[in-house]
Amino acid sequence: MAIVAVSIAPSGEGASLSRHVAAAHRVLERQDRVRWKLDSMFTTLEGDVDEIFALIRQMQEAVFAEGAVRVGTVIKMDDRRDKDVRMEDKVRAVEAVLARDDT
Repeated sequence: MAIVAVSIAPSGEGASLSRHVAAAHRVLERQDRVRWKLDSMFTTLEGDVDEIFALIRQMQEAVFAEGAVRVGTVIKMDDRRDKDVRMEDKVRAVEAVLARDDT
């Protein structure tokens, strides 16, 4: 299972990109195979790598359909094969270390 951070943004569309981000997120809302979480800078996707990349492509197309003529996409992927790790597990691992630091 992979965990992927993705940021998809049009160029030259002004200061507010929320309508473009919303268009990309409608793609995610219409499916149920890849888990996702919206954050302020990236969207985190969790699931099968091929399904994630197909979704990213659909998200890009949704931004183009919103009127963008140029779209930049940043992808960061953690494709771990030795054990099944979910996005919450990664956060909990850091929180556990921080909790030990407080004692």
